[in-house]
Amino acid sequence: MERIKPDELDHRFDDFEMLMRLHFILRPDVVDFVEELSVRLRSIKTQTKSISSVSRGTAGGRIDWHGTIQERYSRNPRDKALFVCEHRSENYDIEENLVLKALLSLIYHTLEECSRYFERDYEWVTDRWKDNLDLVEMMTNIFERNVHVRRIRQPREYEPTDRMIERSATSRQEIYREAAKLLSRYRETVAGDADALRELLEQTAITPSDDETLFELYVLFRYVSAIENLSDEEFTLRTIESGSQEVARLTSEENDEQVVLYHDNSARDRDVSFISNIFDKSEASLSRTERIHREAQEIADAYFTEEEFRIATGRPDVIVLEVQQGQQYKYLITEIKYSERPETIRAGIKETLEYLAFLRQDGELVHDEPDIFGSGWSGVLVIQDLPEAKTAAIEDQRYIRILQASEVENQLQTILQRLL
Repeated sequence: MERIKPDELDHRFDDFEMLMRLHFILRPDVVDFVEELSVRLRSIKTQTKSISSVSRGTAGGRIDWHGTIQERYSRNPRDKALFVCEHRSENYDIEENLVLKALLSLIYHTLEECSRYFERDYEWVTDRWKDNLDLVEMMTNIFERNVHVRRIRQPREYEPTDRMIERSATSRQEIYREAAKLLSRYRETVAGDADALRELLEQTAITPSDDETLFELYVLFRYVSAIENLSDEEFTLRTIESGSQEVARLTSEENDEQVVLYHDNSARDRDVSFISNIFDKSEASLSRTERIHREAQEIADAYFTEEEFRIATGRPDVIVLEVQQGQQYKYLITEIKYSERPETIRAGIKETLEYLAFLRQDGELVHDEPDIFGSGWSGVLVIQDLPEAKTAAIEDQRYIRILQASEVENQLQTILQRLL
């Protein structure tokens, strides 16, 4: 079955349901529900059925004499060894239990798929799921080994129905009422119900612990908004992860164009790097400044024997916008400095120029001589507002464009128009 997504989102959000499931298991009431499971499961309901069976020679249960006489008469009236016996059997597959099993299955499989977040010990996970008790392990043991849960069959594709959930919501037992409430709320969330989404985000929103990261994310999504304002197409948004995943992608079949947005140092699968060419030069051709940079790098690499301590990553923490038109590539590099200090801004200007000068695609420098910094609209530095300082207008700036925080929303579109 196709993933359930709100109709108005269409294919805009990659893996929308997975993102909703991750937030769902972070809900405080879901965590509370799991904490109390082991006790509550002892009192789940079953239906008792009487099952009749025909045996010969031995009675496997209570003998149904009326049934036995009828069975003997229909087969062989003289057969005194034939008995119809009844024995009682517990049926776990009642409606309330199917609702419960559906909820437990949702939580269990989401925990499995999100295991990488637990392994990294993110605070927003451990605060909910590992506070005094390893709830993940407990939930796993319950789903895989608890005799009551195992006896409930897995709900079919169309189960539990809305009617099953409604009946469970009026059950006398709290475990069923809460299971119905949580499962119903989850379905509303995945279906894009505004109130359900708002409630989920209010309870589980994860915000960066530092203002610098929050500022970077603000700029990142201003890019998404500005590009969409310039295009008839919409970005496909992806969950931000470390590694090689891009944040957003826009594809135009009309002019064979792709626009890909990356955050942080995650552009590795696009063969994008920012490596200086000083290692390609002979020592005699190096200027004093270049020699200092090269020797500092080589000394550091020789001193730190473990790879993680080396500083030569070739990928700075920047926002990279890549525009591909056929076989041609264009880039917009954005450095962000959450600061209003002149010395920090000067450092940001230098770093942005270095990124432009050493930007490489497939190992080849993107900007050739004499325009080693690109068109003049290929680099952006975003800083905090400078209310007391007099600064040059964006059109009067050279090589890169410096935007204060309050200018991003309006001026970013002007910069993008030059690129797109």
